[in-house]
Amino acid sequence: MSPASPRRLPLAGSERHALPGAHAVGPSDRAERLEVSVHLRARRPLPEPDERGAAVRLSRARFAAEHGASRDDVERVAGFAAEHGLRVEAVHQARRSVVLSGTAQQLGRAFDVRLQRWERDGTTFRGRTGPVHIPAGLVGVVDGVFGLDDRPQARSRVHRRAAHAARRGEAFTPPQVAALYDFPRDLDGAGQTVALLQLGGGYRAADLRGYFAALHRPLPRLRDVSVDGGSNVRSGDPQSDDGEVQLDVEVLGAVAPGVRIALYFAPNTERGFLDGVSAAIHDGVLRPSVLSISWGAAEPAWTLQALRAIDAAFAAAAALGVTVCAAAGDSGSGDDVHDHRPHVDFPASSPGALACGGTRVHLHREGRTLAAEEVWNDGRAGGSTGGGVSAVFAAPPWQRTCEGGRPPSSGERQGRGVPDVAGDADPETGYLVSVDGVEAVLGGTSAVAPLWAALVAMANQRRGAPVGLIAPLLYASPAAALRDVTRGRNGAYAARPGWDPCTGLGTPRGDRLVALLGDEC
Repeated sequence: MSPASPRRLPLAGSERHALPGAHAVGPSDRAERLEVSVHLRARRPLPEPDERGAAVRLSRARFAAEHGASRDDVERVAGFAAEHGLRVEAVHQARRSVVLSGTAQQLGRAFDVRLQRWERDGTTFRGRTGPVHIPAGLVGVVDGVFGLDDRPQARSRVHRRAAHAARRGEAFTPPQVAALYDFPRDLDGAGQTVALLQLGGGYRAADLRGYFAALHRPLPRLRDVSVDGGSNVRSGDPQSDDGEVQLDVEVLGAVAPGVRIALYFAPNTERGFLDGVSAAIHDGVLRPSVLSISWGAAEPAWTLQALRAIDAAFAAAAALGVTVCAAAGDSGSGDDVHDHRPHVDFPASSPGALACGGTRVHLHREGRTLAAEEVWNDGRAGGSTGGGVSAVFAAPPWQRTCEGGRPPSSGERQGRGVPDVAGDADPETGYLVSVDGVEAVLGGTSAVAPLWAALVAMANQRRGAPVGLIAPLLYASPAAALRDVTRGRNGAYAARPGWDPCTGLGTPRGDRLVALLGDEC
């Protein structure tokens, strides 16, 4: 990293460290054309939540006018861009984002960073270490700069059934899982659009058509949305990220066949993640009422600027009435960080997300009805529900007095507990789906997020309006709508009565949950 100009200051929270196991292989191509998203401060803070912690609702127009980026701040960034020969490609007032383009050399100089090519496990990416620098006049105006570094950011939370489990495991179609959880039979999510964030993979309509026909379900109405150049790129390999895309679509479309599904395809980078989330939340045309996210990474893998910006986007979602369902991770309490300490997955750890953990189901012998559940933890296959306590985000109001409590994340500080809720995730009791035309049994908390998204869409259909952030309602009356799970552990944590860092408040009692949410008009 070259020394910062005297007129430049480090952008707080922008520090990047070398990716573990990666090594620099040379300078980046100075002539490469890049785009970055410059994230700006809000014109004014959002209104304080009510006494239950529920967000104050705003129209999209009012949100953009009062809580988006100000014109003055946009013009300041445009002036900075002109000084460095950069081009303003787009301005998104509600998303508080200005997109700039230029060569790698121009952007490196503008933000005083050294861009290099890095390699890990055969994958090459553009990366940086240290902070981004900005002029003193932009300090307090710019909250984040995304796109200089394009390292792979997140992993899908799909988990495949291990070969040793193939003969002794159960498998359910998504409608059968919904039936286990008493999802209402008179609702199908009609009138609702559910957004799916996808950071890789794709689908072919013909493959989906065959799957839904076998279930006697219509092919869902699908809409692909490109974000930052991302697109529906099907590899044809059932072991690829196609599995994530098609699992999400098949669970959601089979359980709530009346919904319209919007897939936001974005690059698997911090910029792609933030821009994909923001594009879905602020889409004034498709207007999703639910966003389902089955991708994530442990909190230490993110820059602080990204954690804050995505959390702010979720706060905007709550104000706009959009429910965010996020997978809690599939690597137990360590979340695939090899330091022998507990970690939680982000974005599930954002208080604005409904964090979705995983269980294994047990059936009554006399029929395919639910007898009991336990924490999903298959040590042999390496899969286990994520869960724990955030080291970044404080506990939201509705968790501070919840039954069961939470362990402190550090000292006496009470962190955000993960997950909030759970559902069937163990591949041994997994979802019978089709990936690239090949039958598969999949699980993981990837399946739980769209399952909950389908249920929320049904609740929105019943009440005739989007419910938005549902966590305060669930924590206020958990016994009314959820089955407590008290068996098993995910590593550092054990299930127990009330909330716990394995399955949260429990799994859904579908009919009761929809009735509870439907009463909140």
